[in-house]
Amino acid sequence: MDLNIKPAETYRGDYTFRNSDDAILRFPFPFPDDNYMYSVNMEPHVRGGETVAFQATFDLDEHYVGDMADRAITLADDPLRCQVLPHMAEAEWDTLELLMESLTLDYPQHFSLTKNGDEWHWVNRPLNIDQHFTFGKAETLPYGPFEYIARQVQGDFSLQDQRENMLYMDGGMVTSQADWSLNFDVGMSFTEWHGPVPLAHEMGVFDRALQYLLRLQLGKPVRRLNWTLTANPRLDTSPENYPAWGPEKAAITPENVGERLCLRVELQTLTRLPRSNAILFGIRGYLIRLEELARVRKWAIRMHRVIRDLNPQIAEYKGMTRYRQFIIDYLAQFDDGRELNQGIAAEQTSL
Repeated sequence: MDLNIKPAETYRGDYTFRNSDDAILRFPFPFPDDNYMYSVNMEPHVRGGETVAFQATFDLDEHYVGDMADRAITLADDPLRCQVLPHMAEAEWDTLELLMESLTLDYPQHFSLTKNGDEWHWVNRPLNIDQHFTFGKAETLPYGPFEYIARQVQGDFSLQDQRENMLYMDGGMVTSQADWSLNFDVGMSFTEWHGPVPLAHEMGVFDRALQYLLRLQLGKPVRRLNWTLTANPRLDTSPENYPAWGPEKAAITPENVGERLCLRVELQTLTRLPRSNAILFGIRGYLIRLEELARVRKWAIRMHRVIRDLNPQIAEYKGMTRYRQFIIDYLAQFDDGRELNQGIAAEQTSL
């Protein structure tokens, strides 16, 4: 697939990030129905589906260079955004191999991997990287194997170790999270790190999800979509960086909500790794301003109904209580009451 990569955009300060028409139409809109409630909502992660974002094992897009530049800034400011516990060394190499092979297969014009036994040659053309290294020997890379490749792939990643019928977050590269901290969560169990989510525990959602993932098979990855809202197209909304982004949320008004508020969607993929038996949890984040999203009529109408009828506890957890009515009022202008087809597809080919 061709990426049509843009020059680096900014996700802080002057916020030059914008979605092209193509990027809007390929956005993984998260609402298949006019109402929303938690569910496991996992499906096989196979190529194809209602969005172009499902066509690659690990989706890259026009924002690739800008995303990687922002990740480098965040890591320079806070190296603890990437941590891997010592017993996860085998999972690090599993991840490196999976990501390199996947990118080479899906984007051969941009990436290449050549293997001669344990001597490997990796080329990343968009980032001008040409690296010879020995597989299994971390000293032949400029960073640990997990950090090395995670610095070159859009989205966050965590490594889930499976033991004693539980998953543990024992590593991760997390620079674009939606208000959670790797430094706080590393080493926690599946139930511990999902503790703050309202309603879902009472509904048994996480119990079912855990049992599902413990049985995840090699070669049969799964995916789901998750969502929240972000003030401005900012990737780094970590608790550690709250003084930078907290005031931006407070500055949302009825007049600027279309321009400044972004729907933030995570394409979450879970893949069993071959040697370590760990699970690689990919959290690929996408941002779209409400005014961009509103150019797809079906999405504007559906999101209006979802936010209007959202359970108040979920609205509070998503952090939108103060400006929820602003969103409803802004999107109401697009909702003419028509009946919508189920599914997330845009149902239009141009804007």
